[in-house]
Amino acid sequence: MTKVFVGMSGGVDSSVTASLLVEHGYDVVGVYMKNWSQDLPGMKCPWAEDLADAKRVAVQLGIDFRVFDFENKYREKVVQYMIDEYRAGRTPNPDIMCNQEVKFKLFLDTALEQGADMIATGHYARTRDGELLRAHDENKDQTYFLYRVTSDALRQTIFPLGDYTKDEVREMASKRKLFTATKKESMGVCFVGQVGMREFLSQYVETKPGNIVDKQSGDIVGRHDGAIFYTLGQRHGLDVGGGLPYYVVGKDMDANVVYVSRDLNSQEIWRDKIELESIHWISKPVVDKVQVRTRHRAPLVEATLDATTLHLARSERAVTPGQSAVLYDGERCLGGGIVLH
Repeated sequence: MTKVFVGMSGGVDSSVTASLLVEHGYDVVGVYMKNWSQDLPGMKCPWAEDLADAKRVAVQLGIDFRVFDFENKYREKVVQYMIDEYRAGRTPNPDIMCNQEVKFKLFLDTALEQGADMIATGHYARTRDGELLRAHDENKDQTYFLYRVTSDALRQTIFPLGDYTKDEVREMASKRKLFTATKKESMGVCFVGQVGMREFLSQYVETKPGNIVDKQSGDIVGRHDGAIFYTLGQRHGLDVGGGLPYYVVGKDMDANVVYVSRDLNSQEIWRDKIELESIHWISKPVVDKVQVRTRHRAPLVEATLDATTLHLARSERAVTPGQSAVLYDGERCLGGGIVLH
């Protein structure tokens, strides 16, 4: 019997994942990854509640349950990476780094060491012979966050939810009377629950107020409380006067200045060429023509790849340094890279 270690977060998706694997005859072991447990001012980290929920579901399913403590490695590989990127004026995606370094590397290796044949998670994605395929539910498809996983890791991974919609997963949880069937999704920073990124960064990075400057006129139009908190294309959260809305079009971290514009067609916002770094391939395309997604749920755009330069068939808005451009060939996720500029 194939032994599968399932990452159980205490949420409905991973609960249904474990349930489906039990029903399909696998020898299932539930695993809670303890990645973060630190409370923040005004916010209690929900890890203990999530752990308790995951345990309750494991008891319901009659499966063994373990806790893997990855907190130190997570802080080093994911949290510090994120903080360093923000300090450099970039906008990283910690979920992508978590998948690369923790869930499909550290978790996989630890599970195999403890006797697993494979691992499984509640991600909405599919695999085929070491390839990563988009999920049936386009609205929930998570391949954007999984593009840095290796082909070898994918060969040892099961994604049971890839053929289902979120509504169908909720229905399955209710039908099976799983403890987490009605639990809401966490929408905050990936490892600190409902805390916003600004609140989290404030605990680790010293910031100081500075000027918000109109890029065209050079006039000071407002003040900010730290350039680190602002990202390209941002409109909300700008303390500027009335009239037409301003958008962030750039920032100077050394001068602590945020540049804005009222021009929706500003060349700083719209891009038809993207330079990439740290490109990772799951499987390379046969030709250089690809489709690219520049953020989660963004429409796919036709593009050609010339070495590390993406040439887009149409301009995309707010392609942000530090974020990822993920490459596809139809349903197949090929890999991608980090946006350099």
